Amino acid sequence: MPGLCTWTITVRELPLRYVWKIARNASATKTNLFVDVRLGPHRGQGEAAPNVRYGESPALLQTQFEELCALGLSQATTLPALTALLAVRPVAHALSFALEAALSECLAAAAGQPLWQWLGLAPPAARTATAFSLPIMPPGEVAAFVRAQRAERFSLLKIKVNATEGLDLLRAVAAVLPGHPLLVDGNETWPDADAVLRFLAEAATVPGLRLRLLEQPLPAALAADYRYLRPRAGLPLVADESVTDNADFEAIAQHFHGVNVKLMKAGGYGRGIELLRRTRAHGLLPMLGCMVETTLGIWGALQVSALADVHDLDGFLIVRDEPAGRVREADGFLSVPGGELGPQAIT
Repeated sequence: MPGLCTWTITVRELPLRYVWKIARNASATKTNLFVDVRLGPHRGQGEAAPNVRYGESPALLQTQFEELCALGLSQATTLPALTALLAVRPVAHALSFALEAALSECLAAAAGQPLWQWLGLAPPAARTATAFSLPIMPPGEVAAFVRAQRAERFSLLKIKVNATEGLDLLRAVAAVLPGHPLLVDGNETWPDADAVLRFLAEAATVPGLRLRLLEQPLPAALAADYRYLRPRAGLPLVADESVTDNADFEAIAQHFHGVNVKLMKAGGYGRGIELLRRTRAHGLLPMLGCMVETTLGIWGALQVSALADVHDLDGFLIVRDEPAGRVREADGFLSVPGGELGPQAIT
């Protein structure tokens, strides 16, 4: 292959369709970064969705990208070369994923292979069911939100909650969609295991409420509380913030029943694939999630989606005027325009 890579990065503010509120924060816009790499006639793209929970910001990622360029990023024409450079100058996980995603797509295109095949994976399904998330909102707004978003078309709804208003929000959801399977996501909101158990006991009395999964109810540091909670919760616990690019799976298996793997947290396809495989190998439920991303990031997640049993890839549905156009959603299922998950024709 010819000489050097040409790398560029673009910062883009993404207005959201509604206020995205979780236990930690709320926002009406999201600022993501888009990496572009060209090598000869081939091109690849990657998206970075920085997350404040992990100390990431758009300004930090842009600075780190410029530092990599000064250290010879243009010479990183293979994944081993990129990995070696990132070992010398580690960067935020979201940026690491964007770089690896862009170069991987470029190299897969050069090899004439779909990216999933180039990664050595089974092909994704033609249509992938995704969960759909409801942000924290006043309970009185739930019915109108569910109608406006046609949320009933998704087979699994993910409800963001906080410790003070979570139960009222779930009551409102159960009233408008009785019996609909729900995943409750606390984003580390409860202070201890006993508080979670009190919440679950009260939730069990709500008519029409059908809880399937509980995601990251406690701060990641509360290992003893998770060990206490796991056998008493009465429904599967899923790790999110407790697993980034590394994890002690022996401990995770004592704390949780499943793991929500996000490529932005993992820092790349390779690490994300390893985490999904280790999750299943330890008898845990493998779930594939996302940040608030455009369909560029979601398209990347679909490349590895055959490794997961639950898919939570609705981040692009929060973005108003989604710019990338790589993934479509219909009736709660995701697909790629034209049905092709191979190298994209990017203009």
